[in-house]
Amino acid sequence: MRIALAQLNLHVGNFDHNIQLMLDALSRAKRAGADLVLFPELSVCGYPARDLLLSESFVNRCLHTVEQIAGHCNGIAAVVGGPARNTGKPGKKLYNSAFLLFDGKVQFVYNKGLLPTYDVFNEYRYFEPATSFQTFDFGGQRLALTVCEDIWNIGEHPMYPINPPDMLQSHKPTVMLNISASPFAWNHYTERMRILSATARKYRLPLFSANLVGGQTDLLFDGGSAVFNSRGEMIDSLPQFTEDLCVYDLQEVETATAQPIPSIPGGTGKCALIRDAIVMGIRDYFRKTGIKKAIVGLSGGVDSAVTVALAVEALGKENVWAVLLPGPHSSDHSVTDAVFLAERLGIRYDTISINDTVVSMEKSLQQHFKDTESGIAEENLQARARAVILMALSNKFGHMLLNTSNKSEAAVGYSTLYGDMCGGLSVLGDVYKSDVYGIARLINKEREVIPESTMTKPPSAELKPGQKDSDTLPEYEILDAVLYRFLDEQKDAETIIGEGFDRAMVVKTLKMISGSEYKRYQTPPILRISPKCLGVGREMPLDADYKTICEPVKTVSRTN
Repeated sequence: MRIALAQLNLHVGNFDHNIQLMLDALSRAKRAGADLVLFPELSVCGYPARDLLLSESFVNRCLHTVEQIAGHCNGIAAVVGGPARNTGKPGKKLYNSAFLLFDGKVQFVYNKGLLPTYDVFNEYRYFEPATSFQTFDFGGQRLALTVCEDIWNIGEHPMYPINPPDMLQSHKPTVMLNISASPFAWNHYTERMRILSATARKYRLPLFSANLVGGQTDLLFDGGSAVFNSRGEMIDSLPQFTEDLCVYDLQEVETATAQPIPSIPGGTGKCALIRDAIVMGIRDYFRKTGIKKAIVGLSGGVDSAVTVALAVEALGKENVWAVLLPGPHSSDHSVTDAVFLAERLGIRYDTISINDTVVSMEKSLQQHFKDTESGIAEENLQARARAVILMALSNKFGHMLLNTSNKSEAAVGYSTLYGDMCGGLSVLGDVYKSDVYGIARLINKEREVIPESTMTKPPSAELKPGQKDSDTLPEYEILDAVLYRFLDEQKDAETIIGEGFDRAMVVKTLKMISGSEYKRYQTPPILRISPKCLGVGREMPLDADYKTICEPVKTVSRTN
């Protein structure tokens, strides 16, 4: 048997687009001699469809699309993902299913058993979990179909009480097929490959996995579809961040040369992955929303510089407009650095001073601010003046404003609500400041695009004379180390302090995180590139009376 992996960039709800992509892949695979094509999870409607799955008409269109694709499956089979109706038991109305199509019709349906409800996932909101699992004989092979999470319940600490591959194993399958929509995080590819390897090795089956690629709002999917032999050795993987189709001979997989599973990247490798993911995310968000052009406030700092450079890479220089917004405390080098970058990238740029706007706002508030000391409220008027101008330009010309805040700032609330937090898409909101510099160095690898002075000057919001970020925050190398441990690794304060960090600094940092949750409820969609994003997947109550800081734990003794 020859099996094709079709790694496609599907679009939620765009059925015509998805059908065309799948039929094109089916045609190419047939010409290449494939017997069966494997498409990603929920491929007919795109993933994640979220509350569209609550719409009866949407589900009807999904099922109709399955029938349309089945009509083209003559001389070749396909496994496509989509919702199936639950007609046989109490519970949710739908299953998350894999349909095997052949001879113009649906021959077999496998329903997903393990429905993730953690981090970015909420599948049990829509689907009923299957509790029984069957194989299907096709082309002289006994196929064990699985859907994404179904093969992840492996290892010493299983999350679910059942394990679909264990139940499929009793039917003596000869090959395992997995359709997947596994989101990207910079360290996740290695983890996914290890799971696939462990599954193939445990059940002594060759394993073929087709994973989704592309951006869908804030979730990014990197592809990396893969093939493993029955010894758990990786035979091949498709490239990340791009569509691809490859055909494999099942028998040759067992004798092919194995490839090493890449280790989790660090340093430059990590930043390169993040850069590629963000570029794909920007490009797909604009393409899928139908918006053509981006506008960015260019400050002369590293965050806006990296945002503009990545936007140009994703959209083309003709589709990016930079606006310089100098204010009363902007330094000369901030303006010259911004101009240097814009001219190096070849993009349109304009300069609009906010001085008159700020003066007018201060005059309007003069009566109400009298007898008070000038402080953060006055500083934030500058950030909000910039936002008003940028949003006015966005509104007038239909361009999308890209937000430039990084994860370090967003985590501790070092940002202005309705000011520099504005925008239609947060490009760097899941990227720590240290990694922003790493991406900047990659952008400058061939030639100086981002001015060296931008890279070396102390970061500053430039909202008051001589201001530096370090006046308020720890140095970013230290701050990011604490934030990573707390947010990504979910370590508590005492554990972080026990690793050698200053107690007062850790307590202050965690208080800032807790105190700024309300701001993050109002941010634009954040492109997710880490295991724990401050956007999708993070759910924190705003009015809870529990703060994640160093407080002694009160123990209560109980007597009978």
